Amino acid sequence: MHPMSDVNFHPTVLIVDDEPSMRKMLSIALKRNGYHCETAQSGEAALEFLEHSEVDIVISDMRMGGMNGLELLEKLKKHHPLIEFLLITAHGTIETAIEAVRGGAFDFIQKPFKVAEIELAVDRAMDQINLRRENESLRKEVSGVGVLGNLIGNSVAIKTVMDLVRRSAPSRSNVLVSGESGTGKEVVARTLHMLSQRSSGPFLAVNCGAIPGELLESELFGHIKGSFTGAATDKAGLFQAAKGGTILLDEIGEMPVLLQVKLLRALQERRVRPVGSTREIDVDVRIIASTNRNLSDEVTAGNFREDLYYRLNVIHIEIPPLRERKEDILPLTDLLLGKLCGEMAMVVPEFSPGAKNFLQSYDYPGNVRELENILERGLVLDVDGTLDSEDLIPTASGEFRAANTTLDEKLNEFEKKHILEALNKNGWNRTQTSADLGISFRSLRYRMEKLGLGQ
Repeated sequence: MHPMSDVNFHPTVLIVDDEPSMRKMLSIALKRNGYHCETAQSGEAALEFLEHSEVDIVISDMRMGGMNGLELLEKLKKHHPLIEFLLITAHGTIETAIEAVRGGAFDFIQKPFKVAEIELAVDRAMDQINLRRENESLRKEVSGVGVLGNLIGNSVAIKTVMDLVRRSAPSRSNVLVSGESGTGKEVVARTLHMLSQRSSGPFLAVNCGAIPGELLESELFGHIKGSFTGAATDKAGLFQAAKGGTILLDEIGEMPVLLQVKLLRALQERRVRPVGSTREIDVDVRIIASTNRNLSDEVTAGNFREDLYYRLNVIHIEIPPLRERKEDILPLTDLLLGKLCGEMAMVVPEFSPGAKNFLQSYDYPGNVRELENILERGLVLDVDGTLDSEDLIPTASGEFRAANTTLDEKLNEFEKKHILEALNKNGWNRTQTSADLGISFRSLRYRMEKLGLGQ
């Protein structure tokens, strides 16, 4: 769920730092992204503020006059356990950072940092808060209504998936989630975490196919200062940062074979060795792996280790493509429209009979992700408050380069053209552009990054 999905809800961040310039800089950055910000100049002042005010996230410096960041974390978790905590430090060692995570901190950021790092960490913390809220709501649901977290549908296929998720979530066993691209493998992984006894811990995801092997090892296991060019400081890996929580290894079939050996050892020994270190570190995480490949075939072809395959494939959840569960299209449409309209601050439109017929008859080679793209395009093009088939199906011959491109490519090209026109009209003022497009500043920033537009 998007943190701004309720247009009347503005998550509150409390910034704790004894430097006024740091408080001001972080407030400006986060307010720009739709967060309400409060500030405190010390840990003592922060605790006093929390006695009479509610916040979602606390960002605290490590070293301040009086109470330090770790002391604030300890007191905050004792009296306000549901608040997510981010620690900023320029002085702490890797052990200090790990101590913070073990003490309940959601994440830590080392100085010097880029504003984008803070923005990403806050967004991830807000995602965790929303997952927990969904979890609380979920436990109140009556069994059998066809809703499990963000999994929804009435088909036999998706209910089989839901049943597997319910039964396997409390276990510590590793889970392999397979399915075509766009079917919702990460949604399943997040739901497994949300329903597990680790739901109060971090959920961290990494795409194994998007990071070169040598960097992926550092991302997973961490590194020490000087272990390779660019390693200016010690850095904890995901296996350390996710202590007590869950790691999703997305597209595990893309992982280099050499790194598969090291991952297998980490799973067997529950210990990892940061790059460049001679010391191993105990870890406590649950692993969920996902793939759009047939890993059994990859094992036969020699591309994936058989022992790692069996270690990951303790529980297998296969998500069927959307074309095989047509009964789920309209319930998914309602869910996705609510999310998209929340992001764009729009009223949910009505559907014409033709639009519903198109949605139920289309085969969705891109699965649920493609359905979301189609709906997003429809919302952008809609002019009368009713979604028609013309809003959902690209028909204008001049809109796209070629008729044989995929629908995702066509939608991305249309979206990029539309956003570029608005940016040029407003002299690349993103605040005014987001207002003209009827979307949030955060949504515009995300779309620009996705489409490769300049910052």
